[in-house]
Amino acid sequence: MLTLMALLMIVLLLMGFPMMVPLAAGTLFMMLTGMTFFGPDMSISWMFSGIGTWVLAAVPMFIFAADIMTKGHTANRLLDLVSAFTGHLRGGLPITTAASCALFGAVSGSTQATVVAMGGPMRPRLLEKGYSDGFTLGLIVNASDIALLIPPSIGFIVYGVIMPNSSIGDLFLAGILPGLMILLMFAVYCWIYSRIKGVPVETRTPWRERLLALRGAVLPLGFPVIVVGGIYTGTFSAVEASAIAVAYALILEMIIYRQVRIRDLWDIALSTGLITAVVFILVAIGAAFSQTLTTAGVPREVLGPIIDGLGDSQFLALLVIAAAFFIGCMFVDPIVVILVLVPLFKPLVDQANLDPTHVGVIVVLQAAIGSATPPFGCDLFTAMAVFRRPYLEVIRGTPPFILILLLATLILITFPQISLWLPSLGGQ
Repeated sequence: MLTLMALLMIVLLLMGFPMMVPLAAGTLFMMLTGMTFFGPDMSISWMFSGIGTWVLAAVPMFIFAADIMTKGHTANRLLDLVSAFTGHLRGGLPITTAASCALFGAVSGSTQATVVAMGGPMRPRLLEKGYSDGFTLGLIVNASDIALLIPPSIGFIVYGVIMPNSSIGDLFLAGILPGLMILLMFAVYCWIYSRIKGVPVETRTPWRERLLALRGAVLPLGFPVIVVGGIYTGTFSAVEASAIAVAYALILEMIIYRQVRIRDLWDIALSTGLITAVVFILVAIGAAFSQTLTTAGVPREVLGPIIDGLGDSQFLALLVIAAAFFIGCMFVDPIVVILVLVPLFKPLVDQANLDPTHVGVIVVLQAAIGSATPPFGCDLFTAMAVFRRPYLEVIRGTPPFILILLLATLILITFPQISLWLPSLGGQ
């Protein structure tokens, strides 16, 4: 029965149905074939429970804030700041691109918003300086994935909702150092690539212009400080932080920078509503599918031998978790993978006595890698739409960056302190 269900879902995917349809079909298949003793009416209850968590109210608010700042002037100010300090280095332009993606990720928390906001102005500059389009697209798509690790991150919010004993504030802090480590690894690769290709070095920006760029970016940089600092100090919750993020974005772009007008808010809100609807439908159906799998005993049937064979080895457990999420995110939307696989792997997390915060970093990192990994990484299709380039051209330059991200995964599995050091400071 399990094989038939998997084949049904794969056929529906290959026929071009959106991911929510195979998930719903899989849920109904298990119920109607007697794999679980619950009826289809129970799935409705599970769907409402899946989206009934109050913390998920933060998701549309953070998306709205990101859309406002993507429409406005925040991205350019962050770009000017990074360029002023790194533009003169060997490979300074691609390093500027990677660092700007990380900074905008700290503001937006969205990989796709980062592709749009940073890719638009940086791609023409990179091409003009002699970088190939494959390298340029691969850099933009993969550097934007750092946004999923830098708070506020929708991936961490979804994981924190479904993984018991995990704190969203701790998860936000835990993603910072891994995100910076990946940024450094990207910068080293960009330096090596630029040196091999003989790309000329830019002139050094005078300190006066650097200070002006820093002053111009002070207010955008205050965004992550307010959000993360407020959540972790207990000043406000994640949901309250998301509302403050929207207010901060409105004040910044409508009153101070005056780049967003009142009449623009309708289109921005419509875009946010469409994205939010997709996310919440996936969350609802993913929750029902996951609950149905659990009641049907699938986790024990499929993962039981693996869990028993691994024993209490934390390294092997994390390796299996990372491999499962990486493979899953290559084919399915990362949010769906998080919703379905996290409950399934919870027994392994408990058995190996893994820190749920560290597991969250590994899981969200695989979601970030999956967002840019063929065949179905969502950022690949965003890049195709934004830059109007064919699929094969977009994926051509991604392999070196994917290898870097996989190496980062191994480093984080081997040295969990990288993830856990900042959250541990709050307990001292």
